[in-house]
Amino acid sequence: MSGIIGSKLNIRGSGRIAKLGTDGQVLTSSGAGVAAAFEDASAGGTSWQSVETGATFTAVAGNGYPVNTTAQACTVTLPASASVGDEIIFTDYARNFATNALTIDQNSLKYQGQTSPNPVYDTAGESIHIVYMDATKGWIPTYDGAVADEVPQTADHEYLIVAGGGSGGEATDGSSWGRGGGGAGGYLTNYGGTAISLTGGTTYTITVGTGSSTGGGNGGDSALTGSDITDVTSTGGGGGVNQQSAGPANDGGSGGGAGYHPSTGGSGVAGPPRQGYDGGDAVAGGSAAGGGGSSAVGADSETNDGGAGGAGTANSITGSSVTYAGGGGGGSYTGGGAAGAGGGGVSYMYNPARVATQGTDGLGGGGGGGGFSAGTNPEPGDGGNGIVILRMADGDAGTPTNEDSVATDVGGSGETVITWLVDGSYVA
Repeated sequence: MSGIIGSKLNIRGSGRIAKLGTDGQVLTSSGAGVAAAFEDASAGGTSWQSVETGATFTAVAGNGYPVNTTAQACTVTLPASASVGDEIIFTDYARNFATNALTIDQNSLKYQGQTSPNPVYDTAGESIHIVYMDATKGWIPTYDGAVADEVPQTADHEYLIVAGGGSGGEATDGSSWGRGGGGAGGYLTNYGGTAISLTGGTTYTITVGTGSSTGGGNGGDSALTGSDITDVTSTGGGGGVNQQSAGPANDGGSGGGAGYHPSTGGSGVAGPPRQGYDGGDAVAGGSAAGGGGSSAVGADSETNDGGAGGAGTANSITGSSVTYAGGGGGGSYTGGGAAGAGGGGVSYMYNPARVATQGTDGLGGGGGGGGFSAGTNPEPGDGGNGIVILRMADGDAGTPTNEDSVATDVGGSGETVITWLVDGSYVA
């Protein structure tokens, strides 16, 4: 016969007697041949604490914490040591995490496999249930609402961003005057300087400016943009003076060249940081000035010769020295101005076959200025399209889209170079 005898519980067939438990306890068994025992029903579960309202507190494994951040943000410090299976829960008591976030101080242990940065939870109404897995990954959220990587890693990146070049000015009125050379696209780089930190998992937008194909038009901007960085935008090159205009020429990353004397060239972006230089002035005769380049002002016109485009800038971010963002040469009465290094063009009078040349795509050069040639109006040179280049350690390379090329172990230095010639994106 089984039953309750005094303070004993007789379990049928077991041959063993167990004491009765107290209120809130349950009877547990550890297996055959082991005496059953009463234990607290909450053993091994979560012990919820009073609402935390302060700016800081230290968490203990096995506890749950309602956190009220109405008054201020809160930083909770995790235990300095942990065992596999330890659990802690935090919940947004007043739905204020979006205003005053909860920051978790890892206290030297890993969180989602990383030791820094400290995770920040800033979603209203969020609850975070973390479990200590092992020394490799440390604390892992088994539930955190947004299911985000709260300890994203950053990596250093270097960039070269060149905008589209401006077009040379166009002669359409049959007059024997040269037209200004196009200014080079704006030139920006941190190669060899201070790297920019991009965050793992974040998508960045790549914009590549096109060179202008309209006489006297400005080139398009190029840019690297993202939610966690200050956007890096280079300005399209200024167009050279169109027609028989007193100017001034268009402003841009580098300014366009003047095309009718006396007139002035357009201004380049002086910065800081500087993106380019001014276009040259038209000071004599029937010739035009050169567009500004990334390293020098466009040359002023001479009586018979157009001014040369301003020099471009050499850069070795790809592993080889390449010169970018040169200004376009000015159109002329008899002899066209020389192209700026890395882009641009010239035009000649009295020889229709020698027309203005184009700025080079991928270099952001300005187009050569147009002129008048024995009753014809040679076309001006188009500006060259721009380029965006990122360089980082091989192990930090992210995922690009619409890229033109990806090169690894550049120069044997263990670095990757990604190049875009059209718009795209990059996930760090």
